Amino acid sequence: MTKRYFGTDGIRDHVGSGVIRPDNVLKLGWATGKVLKAHGESKVLIGKDTRISGYMFESALEAGLISAGIDVFLLGPMPTPAVAYLTQTFHADAGIVISASHNPHYDNGIKFFGAKGQKLNDLVELEIEAAYDSEMQTVASEALGKARRIDDAAGRYIEFCKSTYFASEKLDGMHIVLDCANGATYHIAPHVFEELGAQVTVIGNQPDGLNINQGCGATDLSALKQTVIQHNADLGIAFDGDGDRVMMVDRFGRAVDGDLMLFVMADHYAAKYSGIVGTVMSNLGLENLLKEKGIPFKRAKVGDRHVLELLNQEGWLLGAEPSGHILCLDKQTTGDGIVSALQVLSVLKTTGTVLENYVDAYKPYPQILQNVKVSGDKSIEASEVLKAEIEAVESLLGTRGRTLIRASGTEPIIRVMVEGEDATLVQRCVDRLVKVVETEF
Repeated sequence: MTKRYFGTDGIRDHVGSGVIRPDNVLKLGWATGKVLKAHGESKVLIGKDTRISGYMFESALEAGLISAGIDVFLLGPMPTPAVAYLTQTFHADAGIVISASHNPHYDNGIKFFGAKGQKLNDLVELEIEAAYDSEMQTVASEALGKARRIDDAAGRYIEFCKSTYFASEKLDGMHIVLDCANGATYHIAPHVFEELGAQVTVIGNQPDGLNINQGCGATDLSALKQTVIQHNADLGIAFDGDGDRVMMVDRFGRAVDGDLMLFVMADHYAAKYSGIVGTVMSNLGLENLLKEKGIPFKRAKVGDRHVLELLNQEGWLLGAEPSGHILCLDKQTTGDGIVSALQVLSVLKTTGTVLENYVDAYKPYPQILQNVKVSGDKSIEASEVLKAEIEAVESLLGTRGRTLIRASGTEPIIRVMVEGEDATLVQRCVDRLVKVVETEF
């Protein structure tokens, strides 16, 4: 069955649109509670990022869940991976995060985790959708759920993050710049890295409800690059608004994406990681490096849930998206920006090397990704014109390049990606495909 409300990462929309309205979120909370009760479950944690609408939706979810007989534990501002971890440590039946991840403040969304800290499977999401489409009915007063706040959630998660750092030497002597995207890591990440011994300079740690992901964080590294160079720091680390993604820069301000961080970890622990999962967006440069090291590599569809599915299918532990969603399943059940960064730093400390050495060694193919806003609902596969243009472009690229055209699962855009050895040819191919997409959709 096709899901009506859930996308690739929960439910997301502009605030006040679709499900992401206070009345509809209240009903979503009730629908989720109804499904949980049917499965004999009764305890849910709720966390949120720092966007202003989070207060409104936290109250709505809380009321909806309580009306279905679910006990609610409120965590306040908390990274998405922290909710996944705390759901397990509190032996809750589910965890809910109010966040639109790397999107601007005017968007918001709802993400769900099961009792084991992994995202809900498709069948449960379909059950919630079916309940949402039914008439809302409040349980009897004596069966209503209760709510309370968890005061020590941040401290618990900070200690967990520190426990995943495996190098024998701490971060003493290392100067790190952190960009917290004015998001959910603002009161978590600085403590983690400082308590491990690093000298820390922090930016993007003054959330006001509106500045989340605004000119900062994992989706805009310009401020991080400038601050690293200005302070002569060893490297910089940027998280997105809800802390499940991470990007880095070396001392010269050169970007280190999920592909390269994946290689740093895989290169040092090749024997431990019997295979690596990337996505269809992963650069051919990464695939070539892993091949040279004799490390098996497979591609999943875009979305960390698809990376997780393929990792579980293969019995592997490490996978990532270029955007910085990194899954270290020997450490965490979901993408965790802080934990992933700590694994990279652990390798640097253990080997005595520096991040720029890996940047120098990495030779990614030129890759251009362009997002095209669309208004129609015509499927990509249904366009014969686009199909013919893709075939023409792939003929030009030959075996030295590839294309990927896909619709976003969370926004009304079509993503056009072309990769190849010749940067000029890649740009020409992108321009051709974008023109067709704009005409067709």
